[in-house]
Amino acid sequence: MRSGDLKETVAMALNTLRANKLRSGLTILGIVIGVMTVITISSVVNGLNSSVSGLVQSLGSNVLFVFRFPAFSGRPTTEMLTRKQLTYDDAMAMRDLAHVVAVSPALQYTDNNAPGRSGVTSIKGGGNSMQNTILTGVSSEEPKVEDLDMAEGRFFNDTDEQRTAKVTVLGYDTAHQLYPQQSAVGKEVEASGMLFTVVGVLAKQKQAFGGGQNPRDNQAFFPLTTFHDMHPEQLDYWITLKYDDAKNRLAVEDELTELLRRRRKVRNDAPDNFSIFGTDTLQRLWDEITFGLFALLFSLSSVALLIGGVGVMNIMLVSVTERTREIGVRKAIGATKQTIMVQFTLEAITLCAVGGLIGMILGSLIALGLRIFLPTLISPIWVVTGFLCSCCIGLIFGIYPAWKAANLDPIEALRYE
Repeated sequence: MRSGDLKETVAMALNTLRANKLRSGLTILGIVIGVMTVITISSVVNGLNSSVSGLVQSLGSNVLFVFRFPAFSGRPTTEMLTRKQLTYDDAMAMRDLAHVVAVSPALQYTDNNAPGRSGVTSIKGGGNSMQNTILTGVSSEEPKVEDLDMAEGRFFNDTDEQRTAKVTVLGYDTAHQLYPQQSAVGKEVEASGMLFTVVGVLAKQKQAFGGGQNPRDNQAFFPLTTFHDMHPEQLDYWITLKYDDAKNRLAVEDELTELLRRRRKVRNDAPDNFSIFGTDTLQRLWDEITFGLFALLFSLSSVALLIGGVGVMNIMLVSVTERTREIGVRKAIGATKQTIMVQFTLEAITLCAVGGLIGMILGSLIALGLRIFLPTLISPIWVVTGFLCSCCIGLIFGIYPAWKAANLDPIEALRYE
């Protein structure tokens, strides 16, 4: 087909759209919804992935976590729950390993009145209170391990820990809720029925999911010895370890495994009764969650595209019936089967391309609007993919109507009323 004929065919398809606006709009509605959904979903998933990746990177690639069972593998088994707890001495022994820079054992308060919500409690100060605050006991090396930045004041030191000082470091949201429009440093807060002096306030932590509060900003850190006085029943240590270089991870893991197996007296033929994992575990877990979610929603949008394709096929069959005499005239003046088939196929593709274009615009606008609530990132690849999918739908579902039009008997077509 010559370029002039191609332009004429596209123009005819657009004229058909303009002549039957309502019918055309209903026909391409499934295409619009499908493409719009693909772009919106991909933008949200890309944005969330980017935010989570940034949050994981902020935790550091040279950080390992040690606990008595895997923290992100679903419900712990009975065997895991009965394992011996990690101890403070285990953490101190890790400091002597090669390449280890800092180790921070941690304990958290669990509110038994709120099942399943670890560390839920309230903290009071300045005549105000803050709910759902995470009470955590850590060593003075916590800022070095977690790369914590201070907004004001200082973190507690070894001296505070040795003398069981009644001091605390508050998260950003906690401090500003208790002492709005003033510095919380030097003020007193009440937690677990005890009074503590605020020596520092942490800087605001990175947020993975856009708006809202980051739970890490609503917490209160205490020296471990002080935390033991507050909640002597809490003995289940979570140990965070930082080493010098990411390239030494395997060596650090091997030495750490050997140390813990020896200290926990694990037999040579028995599996580890503890778990060691890094920040990449968090990234893999998130990738698995988003992949499953994206696959599900992409399948639903594909159904919308298929329904739109069926609608296009139906309207093209109607168009062939309505234009039977026109087809007969074109064949009588020399149009070949190939010309007729290309013409109707291009009309179907144009119809779907218009739907894809509208879906691209709406999907991009929705993704931009969602930035108020979620971190979205529009992917040019998925925008182009959505548009190409709509064109492919037009090609696939337009072939049969085009074939039917091309194979009409010209004499019968001319006699058609």
